[in-house]
Amino acid sequence: MARGKLRIYLGAAPGVGKTYAMLSEAHRRVERGTDCVVAFVEHHNRPRTEVMLHGLEEIPRKELEYRGTVFTEMDVDAVLTRRPQVALVDELPHTNIPGSRNAKRWQDVEELLAAGIDVISTVNIQHLESLGDVVESITGIRQQETVPDEVVRRADQIELVDMSPPALRRRMAHGNIYKSDKVDAALSNYFRPGNLTALRELALLWVADRVDEYLTEYRSEHRVSKIWGSRERIVVGLTGGPEGRTLIRRAARLAEKGAGGEVMAVYIARSDGLTSASPKELAVQRTLVEDLGGTFHHVIGEDIPTALLDFARGVNATQIVLGVSRRKGWQYVFGPGVGATVARESGPDLDVHLITHGEAGKGRGLPVARSARLGRSRVVWGWLTGVTGPALLTLLLTGVAPEVGLANDMLLFLALTVAAALLGGLYPALASAVVGSLLLNWFFTPPVHTLTIADPKNIVAIAIFVGVAVSVASVVDLAARRTQQAARLRAESEILSVLAGSVLRGETSLEALLERVRETFGMESVALLERASDVDPWTCAGSVGTRTAVARPEDADVDMPVSDRMALALSGRVLPAEDRRVLAAFAAQAAVVLDRQRLQSEADQSRALAEGNRIRTALLAAVSHDLRTPLAGIKAAVSSLRSDDVAWSEEDRAELLEGIEEGADRLDNLVGNLLDMSRLQTGTVTPLIREIDLDEVVPMALGGVPEDSVTLDIPETLPMVAVDPGLLERSVANLVENAVKYSPSDAPVLVSASAMADRVEIRVVDRGPGVPDEAKDRIFEPFQRYGDAPRGAGVGLGLAVARGFAESMGGTLAAEDTPGGGLTMVLTVPAESGIEPVRPDLPVTATS
Repeated sequence: MARGKLRIYLGAAPGVGKTYAMLSEAHRRVERGTDCVVAFVEHHNRPRTEVMLHGLEEIPRKELEYRGTVFTEMDVDAVLTRRPQVALVDELPHTNIPGSRNAKRWQDVEELLAAGIDVISTVNIQHLESLGDVVESITGIRQQETVPDEVVRRADQIELVDMSPPALRRRMAHGNIYKSDKVDAALSNYFRPGNLTALRELALLWVADRVDEYLTEYRSEHRVSKIWGSRERIVVGLTGGPEGRTLIRRAARLAEKGAGGEVMAVYIARSDGLTSASPKELAVQRTLVEDLGGTFHHVIGEDIPTALLDFARGVNATQIVLGVSRRKGWQYVFGPGVGATVARESGPDLDVHLITHGEAGKGRGLPVARSARLGRSRVVWGWLTGVTGPALLTLLLTGVAPEVGLANDMLLFLALTVAAALLGGLYPALASAVVGSLLLNWFFTPPVHTLTIADPKNIVAIAIFVGVAVSVASVVDLAARRTQQAARLRAESEILSVLAGSVLRGETSLEALLERVRETFGMESVALLERASDVDPWTCAGSVGTRTAVARPEDADVDMPVSDRMALALSGRVLPAEDRRVLAAFAAQAAVVLDRQRLQSEADQSRALAEGNRIRTALLAAVSHDLRTPLAGIKAAVSSLRSDDVAWSEEDRAELLEGIEEGADRLDNLVGNLLDMSRLQTGTVTPLIREIDLDEVVPMALGGVPEDSVTLDIPETLPMVAVDPGLLERSVANLVENAVKYSPSDAPVLVSASAMADRVEIRVVDRGPGVPDEAKDRIFEPFQRYGDAPRGAGVGLGLAVARGFAESMGGTLAAEDTPGGGLTMVLTVPAESGIEPVRPDLPVTATS
């Protein structure tokens, strides 16, 4: 089944006529015989819109009840059952009432489209998700109902419904949009002329970008290479030299002469990584072009004119701005230059501007020598082999083996040329070929000791020798350079792979990453600097190394910009150009790691604050009820005893005093648990571990429950335990009180103990209702009371305190099902180790 087509009427604000235009299109389609229905259209009591609904079939809406009120929504099932050709669905970003088929109306529309039904809908520009912040900054109102941009961009047709701000305000004043009692407020707030103008511009620009996408897609599908000047796009070719700023400003002035002009600065680098461009200057130019509203692009290409023209045609540019060449006059013998080549090959549809500047004709400097990457020692040995090697070989052949023959002599000299190429590169090899050919001619080619060659065959042989030597030297040099490049790229890829893997796995801190940068590039110190604005001083976000970190990026030996307000500064030596590619990756990763560390820190703080807020909220709830309940009972009993109107008997007095005592005990227990939980939350519980018998601690924990409610089973053969007696007593007391609370009166709680290897288990067994498996961990959280426990049963801290104390002593506390029904709390503590326990140095306020 073919997917349905989506048509959207886009407006800048409510009231521009989107729904009216949609209904008009529906009437046109109905007149042409199209099966068109109204799935959902909201006329908002606007008379002219309501009239447009006449003559169109409407699908009954679905009624939903929410919080005692009945709402109507689009009935998706009814539309799918009706299966029209076209369905009208108003207000695409609308949020459906809870209980609807989908959360958002655009999701309903996706179902209709998937079923092969064409849909016509409406959207206001302020409801696009990506523009929420922009619209809020303009109008001061945050739109709660939004639709993803991608949903709107996927529409087959987008039609802009436009209206000037004065005309829209007139419609508002005439009561065509809102009721008369809301007109004045709307005109003075959301519908101010400035707001409407800004929203209108947003809508026009968004639709223009969408048209650009259509145009690019059409040109790609139809393989249109010719430039269509639908909009002035100006490409600025940068070399990384200081003239780039002049070119960017000139291009910006050209773009301002036409509406909708766009500037794109592009720097083309060779794939071998060799460049004379200044990274710092490129960073400045990137910032400049972005400040002027343009974009910066970095392109790799072997042939600069071809790459520049390909880029310009790919973005459908209409103009190219280049600077006059910086080459000196004599350097034009090597070629016409980039500017002349681009102008010649641009064609009639692409204008090329050559801009004069202060650096024109001053020279670009000599290119980087290829042999510089081989190292100084290798170059020196290459020249020694190429120049002195042939002389030494000549002495050896003339003195030791004069009758070897010319052919063998040539092969030996050729071997020296190959050796010179392997060691020093092309130029030492060429020198070896020249020196070798002269020596062969002088010493070994008849007549000797003269440059004259008698036999023409020897002339051909020496010429072949020179040609072969030069060719072999070139091939060997090329192979050596390619091998070195491959080794370097392999090393770079390994470094980047390890870097990316460690960062993605979260194994690298900022300091570790900076240390890796220092080790990789052999630097003395590395620092990540940042600042809040362009005028604020630089601050150090992290640094490593033996030297003190620099205060500014300009003071470092190597400055790698990360962004406008962040830079990586390295001190120790100046890096070659090819190393900056890997350094740029390290710099970008350093910024990512710093952001992630800060986000993690903020997330941890947020979690701590959220937990603290939850604890405080629960504490307030506990204080508001659970703590006031025993206080109310105590106050009522005291007030009754002090009353002179009633003559209380001794039994009544004893009962009231008993109630006061029970309320005070209960209050003391609640406050004690709150204080214990507070100490656990703040980490101030410091256990005093010593060895003790369980039968000295557990019986003392049963003082708060009736005598006949607990059965105690503590064998005398149990080993001693290494615990804090006070904390263990408190933990067992909380467990027992909780078990007694839920266990039936005719089924006493069993407290037993047993030894297991180096641990001792204390089991508190009740026959209560038990706890489901999914709630066994949740009952140990603070302020959690399972099931329908009465409000007066406590604040839900007993089990949390018991587990906290157990873990602080190196033990555990878990819940298990009691065979036959109920819940068993298993408290595990360490048994004695036979070693004298070491008492920690404790503060004066140590808790025991």
